[in-house]
Amino acid sequence: MSIISLIIKREFIAKVRNKSFVVMTFLSPLLFVAIAVFIGYLSSMKAEIKRIAIHDETGIFVSDFLKENKKGAEFKYYNLSEIEVKALKDSITKENFSGLIVIPKTANVNDLESKIEFISNNSPSISFIESTQDIIGEKITKLNLEEAKLDTLAIQKAQSKVNIHLVKASGEESLKGLNEIKIGIGGAFGYLIMMFIIIYGNMVMRSVIEEKTNRIIEIIISSVKPFQLMIGKIVGTSLAGILQFMIWAIIGLGLMFAASAFFGVNVGPTARISPEMMQSAQHQLSGSAQMYIAEMWNLPIASILIGFVVYFIGGYFLYSSFYAAIGAAVDNQTDSQQFLLPIIMPLILSVYIGFFTVVNDPHGSIAVIFSMIPLTSPIVMLMRIPFGVPWWQIAISVSLLFATFFLVVWFAAKIYRVGILMYGKKPSWKELYKWLKY
Repeated sequence: MSIISLIIKREFIAKVRNKSFVVMTFLSPLLFVAIAVFIGYLSSMKAEIKRIAIHDETGIFVSDFLKENKKGAEFKYYNLSEIEVKALKDSITKENFSGLIVIPKTANVNDLESKIEFISNNSPSISFIESTQDIIGEKITKLNLEEAKLDTLAIQKAQSKVNIHLVKASGEESLKGLNEIKIGIGGAFGYLIMMFIIIYGNMVMRSVIEEKTNRIIEIIISSVKPFQLMIGKIVGTSLAGILQFMIWAIIGLGLMFAASAFFGVNVGPTARISPEMMQSAQHQLSGSAQMYIAEMWNLPIASILIGFVVYFIGGYFLYSSFYAAIGAAVDNQTDSQQFLLPIIMPLILSVYIGFFTVVNDPHGSIAVIFSMIPLTSPIVMLMRIPFGVPWWQIAISVSLLFATFFLVVWFAAKIYRVGILMYGKKPSWKELYKWLKY
C-alpha cells in the first residue's frame, strides 16, 4: 500500500472515530429537523389580529376599510369616528388599539393626500402603510373620476390585463418562472459545495495546526514527504466529510418524513396554506404542474449530477490545499484569520454572480468568464448548467479547475514544507512569498 493511501486511511479513521464527529453526525440532523418542525409549527399558527381604530371625519373612507375585515387579514378595523381623537389617543397609549387612522375633513378631497395621519406606539410595517395608502388612493381616484363625470365602470372595463404566453422556437409552450427554478437547482448544489468547502476546509486546517502544536508532525515528516502528507490529509478528510453528509441526508430526510407523516406537521413552505386552499390550488394548477414537471425532466439532469460531483471534488481539493497551507503557516486559529478572508471572498463573489447575473443572462460574458475562473467556477458553472451549457465550455472550465488545483498544490506544498516546522512566529504575506522560493 502506498504512503498516500496509508495517510488517507489514517486521516479517515482518525476523523470518524473522533467523539465529536460521531456525536455531531447524529445530533446535527436532529437539531435541523427540530428547528424545521418548530418553524413549521410557528408558521401554522394564526397571527395575532391587530385592532386598528378609524376616525374618519369625511365619512367617505370608513366603509372601504370595514370591507377589509371580511378578507380575514391580520388587521381588524373599527369605526370610531364619533369619538374624539384625544380619547382615541389615550386608547393607543393604553394599548387597547394597535393604531389610529385619522382622516380630517377638508374642503377638497385631494387635500387629504398629505393630511392623513396614522398614530401608534410602534412603527407600522411597510406593507400595512402601503395597503392603507392604496385603499385611500383608490377611493380618491374614484371620487375624482365621478366628479369629472367619467364612467368609472367603463374605465374598469377598459383596463386590460396582458398575459404573455411563452413559446419556444420549436413551437412548444414554455412556462414562466422556469429560470428561477433552474437557478434554484444550481444554487442549491453550489451552496452545498460552498458549505462543504468552508466546514471541511477548516477541518483540514485545524488538523494541521493540531499536529504542529503537538509536535507530532516532526516525527511524521521524518518518513513522509510534505506533499504526500498534505494530499493524504485533504483526501482523507474529504472522505470523512462525504460520509458525514450522506448520513445527515439519510437521517434528516427520514426524520422530516416521520414528522410529517406521524405528527401532521408541515415543515415545508406551504405550512401557512389551509388544506382547502391547497386542494383548490391543486385542482386549478394541475395542468401547469404537469407542464412544470415535464420541463424539469427536460433539464440536463445527467449533466447537473455529473457536474456537481466533478466540481465538488475539484473545488474542495482546490480550496483545501489553501487551508492546508494556512494551517502549516500558523500556530493557532487566531493567526489564521488574516489569511482566510482572501479564500472566502471568491466563494461569496461566486454566489453573488450566480444569483444576480446568471439568472438574468446565463450565457452572458460575465457569467461565462466567472464560470471559467477556477476559484468561482464550482458554483457559477453549476448555476449555468441547468440552462444548457456547451460541452466545450464545461471541458475548458473543468480542465482549468483541475490544472489550477495541481498548480496550487505545488505552491501550497512549498509553504507546507517550510511552515509545518515553523513555531512561535506569526508569518506575514512577505514571508509566505519567500517560502515559495525555497
